[in-house]
Amino acid sequence: MRILVTGTAGFIGSHVAHQLLDRGDEVIGVDNVNDYYDVSLKEARLARLTARDGFTEVREDIADREKMAETFREFAPARVVHLAAQAGVRYSIENPHAYVDANLVGFINILEGCRHNGVEHLVYASSSSVYGGNETMPFSVHDNVDHPLSLYAASKKANELMAHTYSHLYRLPTTGLRFFTVYGPWGRPDMALFIFTKRILEGEPIDVFNHGHHKRDFTYIDDIVEGVVRTLDNVATPNPEWTGVTPDSGTSNAPYRLYNIGSNNPVELSRFIEVLEECLGRKAEKNYLPMQPGDVPATYADVQDLIDDVGYRPETPVETGIKRFVDWYRNFYGV
Repeated sequence: MRILVTGTAGFIGSHVAHQLLDRGDEVIGVDNVNDYYDVSLKEARLARLTARDGFTEVREDIADREKMAETFREFAPARVVHLAAQAGVRYSIENPHAYVDANLVGFINILEGCRHNGVEHLVYASSSSVYGGNETMPFSVHDNVDHPLSLYAASKKANELMAHTYSHLYRLPTTGLRFFTVYGPWGRPDMALFIFTKRILEGEPIDVFNHGHHKRDFTYIDDIVEGVVRTLDNVATPNPEWTGVTPDSGTSNAPYRLYNIGSNNPVELSRFIEVLEECLGRKAEKNYLPMQPGDVPATYADVQDLIDDVGYRPETPVETGIKRFVDWYRNFYGV
């Protein structure tokens, strides 16, 4: 089928596009290729996609209302995977307006495009950051998430609320995926694994926040992509048992679903660094620091709903995933 994927110059978006092309779908890839991080890496990801049959690049900003409306009209996608966003918890403290433009204005343009063009299913990226101040582990989509700790988290929570409104008003099937710390080849330079690898190979110290005691549900990119594509194929439907007397946050009487997508196996940051040191064959010089504003001490995904509904099975341990990243990094940068 014809699928519109936003964020195809990005980490997750480029991998999802390849998977869809591999199985014979036509992909319309939308990305503005902004300079939030190294543009040459984004261009390299896109070059691999544009070389493939079935891929059409549309270089535009999702926050541009008229251009997005025109794209939906021209290509009339059957389904949409919306992964474009302004990412990063810490950057949202420095540049909050970027999150309003991309994550709120951009998202309403996607919803409107789906509404007016008969899209069968919208799958969109939420984030584990929406759990904010929650302390009950593992995090469940059926729990309340009304205490975000960063504007990035608040923007992703807003996306979930906006999607529900469109599912309710227009019966647009929407599924939100709360991603948990995705890593792997072609990853983002602003994330810990990429930063640590670069600095260790250059002999520079690494900043280790919360003294290495963070726990993260590190999830390998191949597991994430498998979950995204399986979810896309499983069109959201109403929950017939949903009631406003005891409302369930993860479902609705509208065609609306939320899922966690993580490894379901938290790893302490200090262990993550140990594995990286083993893969690189050298020790890191560590600069231990307190927890940063907006960060949370731990993330841990309850993925049972995704297992039950689409057969999601995260299978990649960090030892395997980090090695694959290091192999890619050395090859890509010639290190």
